[in-house]
Amino acid sequence: MEIVIIAHNIRSVLNLGSIFRTAEGFGVRKIYLSGYTPNWHSNLPHVRQKMSKQIHKTALGAEEIVVSEYVPDLIAKIAEQKKDGWRIVGLEQDARAILLPDYKPSGKIALLLGEEVGGIENQLRQLCDDLIEIPMRGQKESFNVAVATGVALYDLTTRR
Repeated sequence: MEIVIIAHNIRSVLNLGSIFRTAEGFGVRKIYLSGYTPNWHSNLPHVRQKMSKQIHKTALGAEEIVVSEYVPDLIAKIAEQKKDGWRIVGLEQDARAILLPDYKPSGKIALLLGEEVGGIENQLRQLCDDLIEIPMRGQKESFNVAVATGVALYDLTTRR
């Protein structure tokens, strides 16, 4: 199974670094960055240097292994992904979400991640082919986005 990640509006550079490290460990082939996710591909050398240093704190070099690209128009990118046979799967708590253990993935998956507090914007949720949700057993409502990414990638890559 091929998996790419779409990291949209991830605020924390440390979360982003952790997502890179986790993605590398599970063989994710590419990460698309969009919205106000830290853009370490900036054309401004001082921005690129600062972002690279911050991301490296948690990515520990995975940011150099996993291919990444900043996408200015996510809606167009999602349309392109769908046309190329990718299934857009949002990791989100939602009334129509399928619990992760019950989800039956197939084909190529583009795992869409949303902002740490607000999640995936409603407009983008509507573009998802599927929404998946990690069942919670404790008192908290959700996991940190980087942790949730790890849980989802583990499940998606090992159940087959």
